[in-house]
Amino acid sequence: MRNAFADEITQLGMRDERVVLLSGDIGNKLFDRFRDACPRRFYNCGIAEQNMMGVAAGMALSGLRPVVYTIAPFTTTRCYEQIRVDLCYHRAPVLVVGTGSGLSYAELGPTHHSLEDLAIMRVLPEMSVFAPCDEAELRHGMRAALDLPGPSYMRIGKKGEPRVHERLDRLEVGRVIELIRGHDICLIATGTIVPVAQAAADLLTREGLSVSVVSAPCIKPFDEDFLARAFEHHRMVVTVEEHSRIGGLGGLVAEWRARTRSDGASLLNFGADDCFLHEIGSQDHARSLHGLTASNIAARCAQVWAETVGTERSLAA
Repeated sequence: MRNAFADEITQLGMRDERVVLLSGDIGNKLFDRFRDACPRRFYNCGIAEQNMMGVAAGMALSGLRPVVYTIAPFTTTRCYEQIRVDLCYHRAPVLVVGTGSGLSYAELGPTHHSLEDLAIMRVLPEMSVFAPCDEAELRHGMRAALDLPGPSYMRIGKKGEPRVHERLDRLEVGRVIELIRGHDICLIATGTIVPVAQAAADLLTREGLSVSVVSAPCIKPFDEDFLARAFEHHRMVVTVEEHSRIGGLGGLVAEWRARTRSDGASLLNFGADDCFLHEIGSQDHARSLHGLTASNIAARCAQVWAETVGTERSLAA
């Protein structure tokens, strides 16, 4: 995904002279094409992310469209006050990009994990939040974000993420993308873990269940019209995210359900446990420690389905 980001920001910079790229001492060779095409619009701000946000805010308020890029925890938790006060309070149109989100940098330990970013960024007034699942959603999401009048945050993967969309003509801010339509269980996933949700749906389909799979590339604003339909037309709604179960996709769906007092489908959330990992391994290994595997998701969904819907049908009979 980061290669796609580098290519897309270069194309955007060549089309729009307002686009400026600020890097937190990362990806310098990655941005050689951008620097060659836009030599006066690339700034390596060093390991000084708080200052970088202030610089971006000033540029935005001067009519430019800055894009800030570095590793996800360093564009969010490290400079949260500057994002809140310099970007959001002033409604400065800055796109903040966090690469290696979730557990992408699992081998570097908890300092490089980013399992809180969706929660802390979506709570900020004026902030839009994106979590593309693949290259296609990333490219469309960047274009959409740069057209917004205020700040936005986009968490992306690292490299080697599989393609989800063979073709994607557009991405509408605040709308989900329905990949598969079913009527028993609705799996809503966000970000690079969408392929895991697709694999879980395949396992559930083999068990005779009809499963919808939905990608949610935009977390804020969120597609509440879709949620109303999902809870009305399915018996179970399931959220899947490579993020804490607190405050992210699962949290916002639960908030919506409580606020609307929605009946209908039961709700099941999959995400990271409320803990730091104290062992090192690959991203897949880290996901497995949090139960974020296709087999675990499918097994737990099938268990809850049997305990709830299966019991209801037995009583009705």
